[in-house]
Amino acid sequence: MPPARFQIGDTVMGRWPGSNLYYEVKVMSFDNKTRLYTVIYKDGTELELKESDITSVVIFQTAGRSRSRSRSPGRSPGRSSARSPGRPRRSRSRSPARTPRRASSRSTEVRKEKLKEVLEVRLTPVAMKHENNSSNSKSEKKEENNTAKAAPVVTEEKTETESENQTGGRYNLRRRKDQGDGKAVELEKAVESEPLLQTKAPAAVKTADLEFGGRVGVLFLMFLLPVAVLVLLILCGQKDASLQSFPLELPALQSVWDCQVFGIVLLWLLFQAVLSLLPVGKLVEGMPLKNGKTLKYRINGFYALLLTAVAAGVAVYQEVDLSYIHAHFLQFYTSALLIATLLSIYLFIRSRWASKDELAPGGNSGYIIYDFFMGRELNPRIKSFDIKFFCEMRPGLMGWVLINFAMLLAEMKQQNLENPSPAMLLVNIFQLLWVIDGLWHEEKLLTMMDIMYDGFGFMLTFGDLAFVPFTFTCQAYYLVNHPNELSVFWIITLIAMNGVGYYIFRKANSQKFAFRKNPSDPAVSHLKTIPTATGKSLIVSGLWGFVRHPNYLGDIIMALAWSLPCGFNNLVPYFYLIYLVTLLVHRNARDERQCRKKYGSAWEEYCKAVPYRIFPRVY
Repeated sequence: MPPARFQIGDTVMGRWPGSNLYYEVKVMSFDNKTRLYTVIYKDGTELELKESDITSVVIFQTAGRSRSRSRSPGRSPGRSSARSPGRPRRSRSRSPARTPRRASSRSTEVRKEKLKEVLEVRLTPVAMKHENNSSNSKSEKKEENNTAKAAPVVTEEKTETESENQTGGRYNLRRRKDQGDGKAVELEKAVESEPLLQTKAPAAVKTADLEFGGRVGVLFLMFLLPVAVLVLLILCGQKDASLQSFPLELPALQSVWDCQVFGIVLLWLLFQAVLSLLPVGKLVEGMPLKNGKTLKYRINGFYALLLTAVAAGVAVYQEVDLSYIHAHFLQFYTSALLIATLLSIYLFIRSRWASKDELAPGGNSGYIIYDFFMGRELNPRIKSFDIKFFCEMRPGLMGWVLINFAMLLAEMKQQNLENPSPAMLLVNIFQLLWVIDGLWHEEKLLTMMDIMYDGFGFMLTFGDLAFVPFTFTCQAYYLVNHPNELSVFWIITLIAMNGVGYYIFRKANSQKFAFRKNPSDPAVSHLKTIPTATGKSLIVSGLWGFVRHPNYLGDIIMALAWSLPCGFNNLVPYFYLIYLVTLLVHRNARDERQCRKKYGSAWEEYCKAVPYRIFPRVY
C-alpha cells in the first residue's frame, strides 16, 4: 500500500465537500485503511478528506498564478476593469498560445459549465457555526466585505457530484467551533486583486458569547444555587415543609458541619475513584478533540455500581446504621459543597498551564469569575484519570442511590415500619432504574455536551458532587418525615407513567446515538430525514418527528412519576420536576438559537416538519 502523500502537521489546501471551495487546513492524522486524511480548518472544523481533495499549498499557489496569466480572451471586460489600481498590467506577449479554433466549441461549453459551478457556489455558501445534537445542515449566506481577512480560494477543478459527497464520499464532519476568519472567494478575483495572503498561526479563541448573564449572572448563581439547595433540604427535613414556613431560621453551626462527616465524604470519593480505575470493562475512545487526538476512557460504571451495592449490603449485615446519613444530611451536603469548591479552585489554577488545545470553547473569556464558573480546561486529567468523566457519573449517581437506600431505612426506623412504604419503594425503584440505565449506557456520555464542549469548573463540579445527590433525593428525604399512603390504583398508574417515560427517554437516546454512529444502521435507516449540505441529515420521523426533543419529554414524564408518590400537601418534593422543566426549556432555547444561526434555511425547514419542541401541541 503506498505511503501517505501528506504528513501529520502539514499545511495544505483542502476542498470543502460538495463544492469547489478550497481552504487552508492542517493535517491531523491519516487512516491507512480508509486512505482518509483528518484535517482541521481555521475555525476548528474537522473533516475526513480523500487524497484527491487535498492539494499542496505551493502547487496551489503556482496553479493560481499560472491561471491568472492565461486568462481566456472571452472573459467579461468587467473583470479587467476591476483590476487593482496599483497592480501593473502584464504584456500580452507573456500570455500562452490560444486554444486552436477546432477545440473552441468544446472549451466554450466547458467554461460555461465551470462558470455555472462557480455561480452555484456563490448561491450556496458554507456555514461555520456551532454543532447541533441532531446533525449538520444547509449553508448560510456568505458574509461580505471580507477582503481584510485571510481568504481561502476557489478553483475551477471539476468536483464530485453532490450525491456522491453525501453518500459514498466518506466525508465526516466531526465537530464545529466558533466561526473563524475563513471566507470563500473566487480564485481569479483573489489573484487579480491580491496575491494569496499569508496565514497567521492559530491562537486560542476567546469566548465572546457569555451565557447565564455573563460575569454578573454567574456570580449570582454561585451564591444562589448552594443556598437554594440548603433551603430545600431544611424544608424537606422539618415537620412543616410548606413554603409558608419561610423564611427559615439559620441552622446552628454544628448542624451543618462535622469533621467526621467530611472524612466520610472524602473516603466515598476515594472508594469510587479506586473502582473507576479497576481493569474491568472495555476501553473506548472519546470523540476527536480539536487537535485531532482522542482520549481513552474505561467504561466500568455498571460494575462499580454492583460493587457499591455489595459494599452497602456488607455494611447492613455488619449492622452499620446507614440512617446516619439521614440524621446528618445537612452536614453531608456542606461537606460535598466544600469539596466541590476546593476542586474547582484546583482545576482553575491548573488550567493556567493548559495548552490552547486543552481549553474549553466556553470558558476562555478572560474574566476570572466567569471562567471559574464555566471551567477553562475541557478534559482535566491526572495521567489516565479523567476528573470530569469520573465526577459526571460515579460519586453523584452512586451517592444518589445510596442516599435513597439510607432514607428507606430511616423511614422504617422513624415510622416504626416492618417494611418500607409503597411510596418510598416506588421512589427508590424508579430512580434506581434511571441510574442503572445511565451507567449501563455510560459510553454514550462521551457524545454529550458536558463532555464534548463544557469546561470543568464550578458549574459542573457543584452539579456533579452536591446538586445531583442532594436534590434528586429530595423525594425520599421528604417521605421520611411525611409518609404518604398510596392506593393500588395510584401504584399501577405511577408504574405505567414511569414505564412510558423511560421507554420514550431510552428509545430516543438510542436512536440518536445509533444515527450519529452509523446512519445506515438497520435500526435507524428507515427513519425519514432532511439531507443537509454536509452530507448528514436531520431525523423527522418516529419519536424525533413527534417532538424535537423526545428524550426531554421522557425525562420529564419520569420526573413527574418520581414526585407524585409524595402527595399534594406540599410543593417542596416537586422541586426536581420544576428544576428539570426549567433546565430543559432553557437548554432547548439555547439549542434553537445556535441551530438557527448555523443551519439557516435547513433549520427552518426542520422546524416546519417538527413544530413542537418538547410537549406536543403545547410547546
